[in-house]
Amino acid sequence: QVHLVESGGGSVQAGGSLRLSCAVSGYTHSTYCMGWFRQAPGKGREGVAAIDSEGRIRYADSVKERFTISLDNAKNSLSLQMNSLKPEDTAVYYCAAQWICYYSAYLTSGTYMYWGQGTQVTVSS
Repeated sequence: QVHLVESGGGSVQAGGSLRLSCAVSGYTHSTYCMGWFRQAPGKGREGVAAIDSEGRIRYADSVKERFTISLDNAKNSLSLQMNSLKPEDTAVYYCAAQWICYYSAYLTSGTYMYWGQGTQVTVSS
């Protein structure tokens, strides 16, 4: 059973930074993709960043140059470093995992079967 647990959310002022982590357990496949998504109140779930087992990465245009996704295989952990945060980054952030993915769909929520419970990020102006 795959289990994902996010941590690291919180409140920060605009321009600040946060680092989200996602602890992964029960994932035994050698090929995979993993991603970060977010959902603001009244909006749909939006893909933020994704990485695969070969190290290929995709970012949403809205977070390029500000967010960095990384994967620590030794620690079974996925991270998202968020810098220069803006009020519009406020959302619940989720990590997600899937075995077989297509690069063109890395930032599409329907690609992923496994999801964490989410962590709140609030950016004040």
